[in-house]
Amino acid sequence: MDSYVRIFDTTLRDGEQSPGATMTSAEKLEVARALARLGVDVIEAGFPAASPDDLEAVRRIAVEVGNPADGGRAPIICGLARATRNDIDKAWQAVQPAAHPRIHTFLATSEIHMQYKLRMTREQVVERVREMVSYARSLCEDVEFSPEDAGRSDPEFLYEVLGVAIEAGATTLNIPDTVGYTLPEEFGALIAGIIRHTPGIENCIVSVHCHNDLGLATANTLAGLAAGARQAEVTVNGIGERAGNTALEEVVMALHTRRPVFNLSTGIDTTQITRISKLVSNYTGISVQPNKAIVGANAFAHEAGIHQDGLLKNQLTYEIMRPESVGASQTRLVLGKHSGRHALKMRLASLGYDLGEDELDQVFERFKSLADRKKVITDADLEALISDELYQPRELFSLDGLQVACGTMGMPTATVRLRDPQGRLHVHAAVGTGPVDAAYKAIDAIVQAENVLQEFVVHAVTEGIDALGEVTVRIQGQDSHSTLDAQREVDQPRTFGGYGADTDIVVASAKAYLAALNKLLVATGRYGPAEQVATHMVSA
Repeated sequence: MDSYVRIFDTTLRDGEQSPGATMTSAEKLEVARALARLGVDVIEAGFPAASPDDLEAVRRIAVEVGNPADGGRAPIICGLARATRNDIDKAWQAVQPAAHPRIHTFLATSEIHMQYKLRMTREQVVERVREMVSYARSLCEDVEFSPEDAGRSDPEFLYEVLGVAIEAGATTLNIPDTVGYTLPEEFGALIAGIIRHTPGIENCIVSVHCHNDLGLATANTLAGLAAGARQAEVTVNGIGERAGNTALEEVVMALHTRRPVFNLSTGIDTTQITRISKLVSNYTGISVQPNKAIVGANAFAHEAGIHQDGLLKNQLTYEIMRPESVGASQTRLVLGKHSGRHALKMRLASLGYDLGEDELDQVFERFKSLADRKKVITDADLEALISDELYQPRELFSLDGLQVACGTMGMPTATVRLRDPQGRLHVHAAVGTGPVDAAYKAIDAIVQAENVLQEFVVHAVTEGIDALGEVTVRIQGQDSHSTLDAQREVDQPRTFGGYGADTDIVVASAKAYLAALNKLLVATGRYGPAEQVATHMVSA
């Protein structure tokens, strides 16, 4: 299908390499399920050789998402592998259970990478590509090959390497702008040249994988698609190493909104975009900036009087897409303390959440508590309640009570009561520079997990003095190291994200900090693996 663009999502692999974005196996499985509902064609589920846990996570996704129980459409499940037999073996071990498995192997082709990183000649690179792509094809019928740093590679050498990969059995050729160096016209010309000069290219799908170091990832991806590529490698919210990857939502909605220009289509259910954006943000602890295209809080917000006047007369004056088309809601849901479980259940169902009775009971209890403090409960409040109640990993240490004293008189003091994994209660009081600092010091005294607080972000979900507040934090462990460090050859402490929501911002701050600490404790081996309470969402 010449006009169909395959969406290759690498949120669980390249996206997870963002500092602090590491997810548990259960969290990765839930994101994979959401990606399947979204309609992505390929899920790059991880880097199986990075660690036994990553291999098992990819294998579990291959089993459960790559073979849907309802017999529906199964996405391709892909595992990344360096151009070595060990990596390829582990990738095949992980993806083999899927109905449609894929091995994705790569080797650098730019002069700077070959000379300083690989310490290989051009001839050695060509021979390694021939050998490893052939080996991958002997295991799996679907093989993708990427010449790393293609954006800075000699085009003539690229044609040679890609031609060898095709001869060896590659079915998809991915062209990465690994360091986000190229400009759109350069990248489009590179793709056009590859399609024109690579022998056997007509038997392959050409893919593009762009990074955002110069803020051009989406522009470069669209230029590559316009030049003939038919697979786009993307991540939800554009997360990824350094400045991130091409954002899934930007590419999909650009093709959707400007279809008469591109004449290209995807299989994405765009109404699922906002929901999966929120899911990935909560799991990784990486907030979406308010002015982020498509999924930012301000993407469909208008404050200027001229804009408001125009919108009232015709929505198309200042909105090129409707918020409903990406699953965003501008509607205020009038739910309050007199609303019952049935009304709550119906409204959640309309938002796409199908909860079991036990899960509904958990959310309803929190809903009633919030309604006692807030006159009107909006859709955004409900989304935050769902995220806080059902998307958090199992709590090792849980918040049982919190009391603070602060102001211009005296010293800010917090008394915290935590329940440990054995169910025992611990109480500690501490003094800090403010109520949040005091609460965190009291929590540290009980949990005793050394870390450095790297990021603390607070924002209101809705307007008004009684708004539900969200807090995301990122902490850096002092002794633990990421399972991807070996892959990236970087020895640096691992970071963990946490999320909390409450009308009391100090309580939300404590919840977020505890969520991050619980991840740190699991990663350092002090307790067993974190478990995840799964939220079941209705496919639109």
